[in-house]
Amino acid sequence: MNAPFLPQKDCIVGLSPMDDITDMPFRQLCKEMGADLLITEFIASEALNRDAEKSLRKMRFTAGQRPIGIQIFGANEEELLRCLDVVEQAEPDFIDINWGCPVRKVAGKGAGSGILQDIPRMLAITAAMVKRSRLPVTVKTRLGYSHDSMMITDFCEALQDTGIAALSIHGRTKVQMYSGVADWTMIGAVKNNPRMHIPIFGNGDITTAAQAVENKQRYGVDGILIGRAAIGNPWIFEQCQRAFAGLPEREITVAERVAVCRRHLQAAIDFKGERTAIFEMRKHYGNYFKGLHNFKPYRLALVATPTAEATFATLDRIEENYRD
Repeated sequence: MNAPFLPQKDCIVGLSPMDDITDMPFRQLCKEMGADLLITEFIASEALNRDAEKSLRKMRFTAGQRPIGIQIFGANEEELLRCLDVVEQAEPDFIDINWGCPVRKVAGKGAGSGILQDIPRMLAITAAMVKRSRLPVTVKTRLGYSHDSMMITDFCEALQDTGIAALSIHGRTKVQMYSGVADWTMIGAVKNNPRMHIPIFGNGDITTAAQAVENKQRYGVDGILIGRAAIGNPWIFEQCQRAFAGLPEREITVAERVAVCRRHLQAAIDFKGERTAIFEMRKHYGNYFKGLHNFKPYRLALVATPTAEATFATLDRIEENYRD
């Protein structure tokens, strides 16, 4: 593999960047559970250039989270180039450009996957950033803007020619958002294009370790990024590593779920403050306790509780009432 900042292994399993999800506390859990590669939440180039506190905080990481990339997005070439100085000061292992986010507030301004309507512009900005950056630059993108404009194999070759070090592809178009089924055949077509030589990562609809192994074997990708399936479930990285090693899946006890969730919440409070942590942790609880019988009253309590003290008390009740 010709990207020395990446782990040298047959299939890298990484955490896909998600806004208000893949913050420093959650990344730490995923790393400890076996994630080979981490990427920050996406960060607006304009906000970095304004020294916005929240955006600067998103770049923070510990040495134990390496290798890690800082993901940036924007539509203005000048702003993107300017923010490289700020990002490089944080000393990540690589800088990831988000040409894949489909949400309206990003794509509607020509950033994220909105730029897939103007491939020449995307290539020009990417090339300028590669030339300007002293760190490796990677890209995350989608299959195209819509099914009528899927030229993924062609524009991925062109992206490679800009000098990027690796490429991640989500198997949907911008128009699809997160609906339908991710098309991994197109990701495989990029990976198996004999003219491609940079590492190719696939992303989309990987919800189990078995799927990760199957997609690696079927499409030959260099790595797999897991997004939504990791929310409230950092164990998916451990499960993937065990599956690739030929080991059976390990049962996760309720006591362990509560302990990790409690640790996650406390770390989030320490990092972001109680109010923000309480709100953002609500996205994780459903998966932390997925499958528990008659769990609805506890879930409602977790998402409605306004204080850390009350949330920790609810977690104590869960552990007491669901003893393994």
